[in-house]
Amino acid sequence: MLKLAATHNRSMTYLTVYTDGDTPETLLETDDAAEITAALKAIDVRLRTWEVVDGLATGASQEEILAAYRDEVSRVIAEEGYTLVDVAQLHPDDSTDWPERAAAARRKFLAEHTHDDDEVRFFVGGSGIFYLHVDGKVHAVLCEPGDLLSVPKNTTHWFDMGTSPDFTAIRFFHDDDGWVGDFTGDPIAERIPDFDAIVARRASLAAGGRDGR
Repeated sequence: MLKLAATHNRSMTYLTVYTDGDTPETLLETDDAAEITAALKAIDVRLRTWEVVDGLATGASQEEILAAYRDEVSRVIAEEGYTLVDVAQLHPDDSTDWPERAAAARRKFLAEHTHDDDEVRFFVGGSGIFYLHVDGKVHAVLCEPGDLLSVPKNTTHWFDMGTSPDFTAIRFFHDDDGWVGDFTGDPIAERIPDFDAIVARRASLAAGGRDGR
């Protein structure tokens, strides 16, 4: 099922839902905010949006980013009791080791895993896809600037930042240990379309291939 909004005021969240079999089938593709919210709510995942702060440079420091979103971050901490907030970011550069660093960063999160803590991320800039494997389906949530995604602890998932990572995200934790993954060993990520494929698919549809051909 394909549903794309006709126009956008900003880069939009994009959801693709697949079956999780040996040959995954596409069940849904949409950037309709209400439809995405409803589909994620059905698996206990919450998607909210914040206004994006203008004027933050790419590669701004953690202190600058957290200061820019101080009120929003404080509100989430008060609501959910998080004890650690940090910033994760990765951007292309001209260094000779960039391809190696990019590939290593991608590999860390690409295999299916769970956490003993919620996975809560706000995208300050750039994009990435969270793949949520729940009840025989994989919800691939392409997050864009302004998206705040809250995934409950123990949700089986993985994250793909693409072959040329370019994102900045604020992360929230209940545990001062920060990011700790418990990997399932399931190679499902290898048979679901990756970040690059989904981004290319969305671009093709937006350019006029809305019938999916």
